[in-house]
Amino acid sequence: MPASHVSQHASLHTQPFLAADVGGTHARVALLRASAAGKREIEILAYRKFACADFTGLPELLAAFIQRDAALQVRRCVIACAGQAVGDTIINDNLAWRVSLPQLREALAFDDVALLNDFEALAYALDDVEHTDCLLLCGPATHTEGPALVVGPGTGLGAAVRLSTSGGVHVLASEAGQMNLAPGTARERAVLAKLAPDDAYVPYERILSGPGLLTLYSSLCELRGASPRFATPEAVTAAACAGSDADAVETVEMFCAVLGGFAGNVAMAFAADGGVYLAGGVLPEIRQMLQRSRFVDRFLDKGSMREFLLHVPVRLIEHGRHGVLGAAHWYIDRQLHGVARRRASSDGAAA
Repeated sequence: MPASHVSQHASLHTQPFLAADVGGTHARVALLRASAAGKREIEILAYRKFACADFTGLPELLAAFIQRDAALQVRRCVIACAGQAVGDTIINDNLAWRVSLPQLREALAFDDVALLNDFEALAYALDDVEHTDCLLLCGPATHTEGPALVVGPGTGLGAAVRLSTSGGVHVLASEAGQMNLAPGTARERAVLAKLAPDDAYVPYERILSGPGLLTLYSSLCELRGASPRFATPEAVTAAACAGSDADAVETVEMFCAVLGGFAGNVAMAFAADGGVYLAGGVLPEIRQMLQRSRFVDRFLDKGSMREFLLHVPVRLIEHGRHGVLGAAHWYIDRQLHGVARRRASSDGAAA
């Protein structure tokens, strides 16, 4: 191997890099280093969670982390971010600010900045997730090596599919949350009519997200002719979990039921017998209500496909550090594959 390739390969195991998991509400940032013991081993040198609203932009947020937690200059960064990349910019109305890779490189003097979808990063972290405490909602305790789905409501509604092949792990990011909302009950049809009186397009994300939960609550209050008591999703979920407000309880129960139907649809679309993993920032706050809800009933209520879905394990996972770890795994794999390709090209030219 040429000396330059040896240096690039070795730097992956010696030079720390940043991984950031950026959502619409919070950003989780870690300083990491790949372990020489193997590419699946990653050492977390520092970790911190930030509120996005506290910063005017992502460069300022990352600069604050570097100033507090990085004792040396960091030259590489990988960003897992809600939304889709168009060129060097992330497109997502739920983000606190525009995310631009050239801006990050210039502001923080990075040599390399890489970008992937936040649920894509979570899918790359499933090997780590399997060794943590998960809540099994339905299906068998074991899973196949088939496609696995990561889906969940946060500031938006994210979804990604993980494929395990002989060539390694591949992840497909998706915008499944933008699919047309399909109501399953008369009450849900009434909500849809309230949201779209002119039969306009309404995506699942309109109600299956943090902001969407508040939209659902307001719609249900309006249908009942009542004035909303709560102004934030957190207040609605807190009242629902306490059982102190009937509209809040109905909101969370409908939220869980619609999510079950959505998750079942996407699981069928990808034949996800490798399991469905529920993530995002909303569900851990309503964990007990989710267990008691019609989520499982609606997940399985797919006609003849019920028999297939009965064999699909569905688990609730805590978001935690999985996003930054998944982004780090993806980045290391990407760098190693790039080195391998450059090595093959160089060896072929030399021959």
